[in-house]
Amino acid sequence: MRNTLTISLFLLFQNLFAQDIALSEVAQISVITCAPSQDELYSAFGHSAIRVYDPELNIDHAFNYGVFDFDQPNFYLNFTRGHLLYKLAVQPYPRFREIYLYYGRWVHEQVLELSQEQKQKLFDYLQWNARPENQNYLYDYFYNNCATKIRDVFKEVLQDEIEFDGSFITTNYTIRELTDLYLKEQPWGDLGIDICLGLPMDKKATSYEYMFLPDYVELSFEHASINSNGEKKSAVKNIVVSNPAYNPSTENIWPHPWILFGIVLLFISAITLRDLKVKKVSKWLDFILLFLTGAIGCLLFILWVATDHHAAANNFNLLWAIPFNLPFAFLIFRKRKITSQYFAILAGITLLTLLLWPILPQKLNVFLLPIVVGLVMRYFTNYWFSRKITYG
Repeated sequence: MRNTLTISLFLLFQNLFAQDIALSEVAQISVITCAPSQDELYSAFGHSAIRVYDPELNIDHAFNYGVFDFDQPNFYLNFTRGHLLYKLAVQPYPRFREIYLYYGRWVHEQVLELSQEQKQKLFDYLQWNARPENQNYLYDYFYNNCATKIRDVFKEVLQDEIEFDGSFITTNYTIRELTDLYLKEQPWGDLGIDICLGLPMDKKATSYEYMFLPDYVELSFEHASINSNGEKKSAVKNIVVSNPAYNPSTENIWPHPWILFGIVLLFISAITLRDLKVKKVSKWLDFILLFLTGAIGCLLFILWVATDHHAAANNFNLLWAIPFNLPFAFLIFRKRKITSQYFAILAGITLLTLLLWPILPQKLNVFLLPIVVGLVMRYFTNYWFSRKITYG
């Protein structure tokens, strides 16, 4: 959702914002929604912004909450810990719009039905929010992003004067399912999100929470009402649609996870059959599997307990990506008694995970099934050999 194609032009407007500006009667304030794009993971969800347009004062600004600064102190550490700061950038709207059209993405503008007083209050708030000391905010994937900020600005400024009617939403999606809708063409991105983010993503989203997605911000304003000059009106007065001159095709050069993981499962199956035939375990394969799943498990555990990525908590992927596998990978070469007991535990946990897969509280990504089946196969094979045959 973030707009990395543009940078903050706030400094160009600093002198302008240093003084109060009274909007003219012809001023308009609009909600801007930009189309999703499958070029990058972050662009797959679309984007939102606010436009302030006053032709008499030569004002045409896009207030964009989707910008971050790579040069902020400790950027990568803050990103890892979930302390990433985004900021409100002010950009010339024609330039903002043109960038999206250039990359083949439509732009919808919902001109709002606002009184002069409401327009002025919103503009004053946006000017205040764009000051250097106020422009940063702590980003959250689902609860504080470029889309939810649009909703929150209007609620904070207009309060009871704007009313969102969520009755038009008839689906009962979880946050994860809503995310999945936008990642059908990016299976690897979908897989990465499903692995890293845990049970909080599987809560049923309220109509208000649907608005972490720009499309639902647009729909929510379409169904919203505003009390303007003592009269309740539809929030949207007019819609301006800008379509790109062309729609670029997105070429996915990566093999689908089903193909790659299917090949991995076939490879594990072939090695396992060979091991049973020659009565000797391929320890190198088990080392790789234990090391990789253990490393992933350690990462997931750290995301859960040592960061502020709240959506990474209570991650059921730890049922197959077990952190203890990382140190245990180095023990399979020497401690036979321990390996027998540990492989028995691993076999039981992963088999139970497979059996309960459809009813687990957290929806695990189905692309992982071949990997988990392969793990079950290797764990049972190792348990059998550690009990019956010399491990060597």
